[in-house]
Amino acid sequence: MNTALLIVDVQNDFCPGGSLATARGDEVASKIAELIKSSDNRTREYSHVLATQDWHIDPGEHFSDDPDFVDTWPVHCVANSHGSQMRGPVDTSLIDEFFRKGEYSAAYSGFEGVSPSGVGLADWLRDNEVRELDVCGIATDFCVRATVLDALKEGFKVRVLRSMCSPVDDKSGADALQEMQDAGAEII
Repeated sequence: MNTALLIVDVQNDFCPGGSLATARGDEVASKIAELIKSSDNRTREYSHVLATQDWHIDPGEHFSDDPDFVDTWPVHCVANSHGSQMRGPVDTSLIDEFFRKGEYSAAYSGFEGVSPSGVGLADWLRDNEVRELDVCGIATDFCVRATVLDALKEGFKVRVLRSMCSPVDDKSGADALQEMQDAGAEII
């Protein structure tokens, strides 16, 4: 089996109560938690379960006191903060590898992230002979979109698990799903 589940940025700051909360963040976290729990207890649906995390130290102009919510944002997912942690009930012990991104930049795509050993996501996937990705997470219209488009550019087959994605905005989320589909992703 050469399919990995890639969970994008299901972190406290992107869920209700967080500094950049999405309306469906908790619903998405619960659905993903069930998926990885059931995958772990069966004959594993996925060869690997991976996760990306926004992990900001000093991302420069990405943070703003007067954000435009396109290129600039309120402070969020500061490294080692509560907001940067994965959202419960997602069981982090079921995640095989984490890829942190955006220490000193905006970094929307998971393909800008690196593992704790310093390996980039694309290289890690190839080293582990992963050819296909199921992608879910937050936010559909920003980090999920950028990750999916980069995965396609890197030559991976991609399915987007629509019900396990939460947009910042419903319209831009729908537009992002269409863009991902037009680029070659399967939306299920």
